[in-house]
Amino acid sequence: MNREIRAPQVRVIDEEGAMLGVMSVPEAVRLAEDRGLDLLEIAPTATPPTCKIMDYGKWKYENKKKATAARKKQVIVTIKEIQMRPRTDQHDFETKMKHARRFILEGDKVKVNLRFLGREMSHQELGLQVLNKSIEAVKDVAMVEVPPKSEGKNMFLLLAPDPIKVKEYLKANSNAVRTQAQKEKDDAEFEALQAADESGDE
Repeated sequence: MNREIRAPQVRVIDEEGAMLGVMSVPEAVRLAEDRGLDLLEIAPTATPPTCKIMDYGKWKYENKKKATAARKKQVIVTIKEIQMRPRTDQHDFETKMKHARRFILEGDKVKVNLRFLGREMSHQELGLQVLNKSIEAVKDVAMVEVPPKSEGKNMFLLLAPDPIKVKEYLKANSNAVRTQAQKEKDDAEFEALQAADESGDE
């Protein structure tokens, strides 16, 4: 920037975007300073390098503002894991799928993980039934990103929010939008449920 530019000559663009032509760096810097602005090298590999007359402080601030806005627009998607068993009872299944629905409505993906213990490995069709039932339970808001798949003693599937279905669901069910207190209560219930499952497998 300004007198730090090493090239002997540069092509200069003014603050309005008009081409001023090729000139020496001291001449270009003097031109920028006369306008109370800076000379910034924007294409150092061009022949000759291209520089623009601009308000560097303002340009830096606007770039920072744009970067912050872009970060805010980024949606961070997390994968929540729901533990199932081939013989998970109906009440537990419904409770877990209620949480799965909540995660999907909040924009998260849900991995339904099913573990086989001992002789259960010889009845993998029961596990497949549970996973297919899981798909059915949230088909109004989710899509299947990874269909049921075996992995060692586990079988799993990955569900992702379907943006159109989620939008329609939230429009029709305004009470589905929860307060922070409700979220914390539901999260605590879900963690307790998962912990009970894990201790039951030991």
